[in-house]
Amino acid sequence: MGGKTSAKSKNAYNARAYDRISFVVPKGEGDKIKAAAAAAGQSTNAFIYAAVSDRMEREKSDKIGT
Repeated sequence: MGGKTSAKSKNAYNARAYDRISFVVPKGEGDKIKAAAAAAGQSTNAFIYAAVSDRMEREKSDKIGT
């Protein structure tokens, strides 16, 4: 039954290893984000994570420079 690759095992690992954040966008914006991610050669998750990380780094730099 089950095994190391079962959905239950994967879900348990993901729950330990990752935080899940959900957000909503206006209708049609999700498709635009997905298309931009694909054009950049990234998954939607990687694209959004990079955008958020870049913004956080810029704001951190702005606070240090002030």
